[in-house]
Amino acid sequence: MKRVAANDPVAIREIGKKHYQKGDYDTAFEYFTKAAELGDASAHHELSIMYQKGGGVEKDEKMELFHLVEAAIAGHPDARYDLARKEGRNERFDRSAKHFIIAANLGHDGSIRAAEECYKRGGLVSKEDFAAALRAHQAAVDATKSPQRDAAEAFAEKFDVYRSSKLLVEMLEY
Repeated sequence: MKRVAANDPVAIREIGKKHYQKGDYDTAFEYFTKAAELGDASAHHELSIMYQKGGGVEKDEKMELFHLVEAAIAGHPDARYDLARKEGRNERFDRSAKHFIIAANLGHDGSIRAAEECYKRGGLVSKEDFAAALRAHQAAVDATKSPQRDAAEAFAEKFDVYRSSKLLVEMLEY
């Protein structure tokens, strides 16, 4: 709680996530709002999801879009991807393709696949733009690699396998 008291936006957002997971949406909303006010892009993304789903707040497309744009502008890859999908649903395909390219440049896997589809199918993404996005995507992915991260991923995979097998045994014993 020291980090929360020190107005650390990441700590505040994480407390909000815990409340959200428990179903305490009102408290989660307060924490996400505070973190967003302090400039946390992920908190803006969380708020956009709350406004989209109506979890703890009334569904509000304008507020959803506001927080989605704020998160995307701040460099949140998932928010940029969500914004691309939203633009596509609204038949603004050129804007959608541009958002996919930006998110792909940030290392977002779903966006590079979507950009590839835009290149292959509709010509919304040029060969040059797609090639540049592929290079930027790979550079972003490579920048996040480290021995510690690899070890953590390996541990997480083992844990998931262990947890899944334990659940399976429990189900079979039931």
